[in-house]
Amino acid sequence: MMETENMTCISISDFTLSGIPDLDDLNFWLGFPLVLLYIMAVLGNLTIIYIIKVDQALHKPMYIFLFMLSVVDLLIATTTMPKMLAIFWFDSRRITFDVCLTQVFWIHFLPNIESGILMAMAVDRYVAISHPLKYSSILTNQTIIKITFSIMVRGAATEIPLPFLLKRFPLWKSNLLTHSYCLHPEVMKLACGDITVNVILGLVTVFSVMCNDSLFIFFTYLLIIKTVVFLKEESSLKALSTCTAHICVVLIYYVPLINSTVSNRVPYGSIPNLPILFSNTYLLIPPAINPLIYGIKTKQIRKRLIKLFSNIKCTR
Repeated sequence: MMETENMTCISISDFTLSGIPDLDDLNFWLGFPLVLLYIMAVLGNLTIIYIIKVDQALHKPMYIFLFMLSVVDLLIATTTMPKMLAIFWFDSRRITFDVCLTQVFWIHFLPNIESGILMAMAVDRYVAISHPLKYSSILTNQTIIKITFSIMVRGAATEIPLPFLLKRFPLWKSNLLTHSYCLHPEVMKLACGDITVNVILGLVTVFSVMCNDSLFIFFTYLLIIKTVVFLKEESSLKALSTCTAHICVVLIYYVPLINSTVSNRVPYGSIPNLPILFSNTYLLIPPAINPLIYGIKTKQIRKRLIKLFSNIKCTR
């Protein structure tokens, strides 16, 4: 697929991360909002995890999925932000070849898992609104385990091959990456050799995960709205209000993710930093914002948060 004639190919042991091209002078200042996002992501998600873990009343499917979402968000933030801070504040741009490939896996695997969890949360809301009397019998602990297992297997099946397919290339056009972390679409473009398999796997992942999950969530909410309109019951309208947090999280996640996927595969000559902007948005913003959305929009979480902080004040 890719010709190597008249092309200088080299053997490399590490990659160089660019950070944000053309904004090197602002790197030091960009580190401050980044560290704020990281602190928000860590504290927010740890708080959600703690509240759900210790409160038996929240050991329900909706909150179990939220617990898993917070764990994944915490891992996404930790996979990306510390290295970015090292670039912005300490100019530490070097990343070894094997560490880069490891990051490729986690940066693609964790969003894959998050997408599956968001889809499962949509199913949870549909069952709660459309079949409230059968809710506990449909979404049993066994069912949740099966859903979680399916999400993990899908993520592993589509993302584990990525680093191995990159590792097979002995020569590379360059070791310079334009992002602050290692992404599969960018790394594979630097390989000297036929990247057809990499391209096909990347497209299969995009359609089987991003397109499939986002369309599934969209049609699930159409069914939810149809059910609410048909029933016209106060309980259904009240249940629909519990979907607002999930809808906000879905939009914050999928809109930049879709833009990032498209921009990394379509050249943007006039706006070269656009793919980097979209990639940073879908990896950095959701882990920090999701706990705030659920803390504000979900009544049960909000009550537990108020109680938690009240207890902290009383102990001082």
